[in-house]
Amino acid sequence: MLPRITGPRLLLLILLAALALRLYDLATSQAANLPWTPLSLSDPIGPFTVRKLGELRDNPPNCYALLQDIDVRFTPLPAVNGPGPCGYSDGVRLANDGAGIAYSPPMAAACPIAAALFIWRHQVVVPAAYRHFGQPIVQIDTFGTYACRTIGNAEGRAMSEHATANAIDIAGFRLQDGRRIAIAADWGKHGPTGAFLRDVRDGACRVFGTTLSPDYNAAHRDHLHFDQARRGGWSFCR
Repeated sequence: MLPRITGPRLLLLILLAALALRLYDLATSQAANLPWTPLSLSDPIGPFTVRKLGELRDNPPNCYALLQDIDVRFTPLPAVNGPGPCGYSDGVRLANDGAGIAYSPPMAAACPIAAALFIWRHQVVVPAAYRHFGQPIVQIDTFGTYACRTIGNAEGRAMSEHATANAIDIAGFRLQDGRRIAIAADWGKHGPTGAFLRDVRDGACRVFGTTLSPDYNAAHRDHLHFDQARRGGWSFCR
């Protein structure tokens, strides 16, 4: 005969069952919340988005297919081999992703960076621009992606993620009315400009494996650095 469960224990079991059902509903209602579901660039940002984007580096055809699924127009780039450990075989150049945002200079990077940038632009940058300025961003200014060099160009240091086109440096943004928001000039300001830059940095932390801003060190005083490396298996954001 099973023991009867009454009083506080019964209430606790009911609460635990309700919590379990709620967690299950949350997990199954959004594929992005589950670690084993395939990545879709149109899904909301979830707790496993960074990991899934990082895994694209080992599967360029899957990365290209994800861009095609959301009608991103891109051109695969010829492989770059060397010197030394530098180079890439999964580079793409973006033409149009439907957001009406241009890159200056035109953006070419490893496919996982292009995929992550799509998510960041559509789900972070565009909403933040309307929230703080009531108008869209029309251009993102960059310091480029691929560069065969060590971290900080320092002798004896590890190779930078830029050496495999797995990184991009964001210098600023241009609004529809012509205003330019620059990391170097506007980081730390009060008001909508500073709040916008904080929002796009904080949002990037949920998309990229590594996000570095002027808060990190003086070397990043004029740009936001994004890459898909995960130090020790964890994302790094500063």
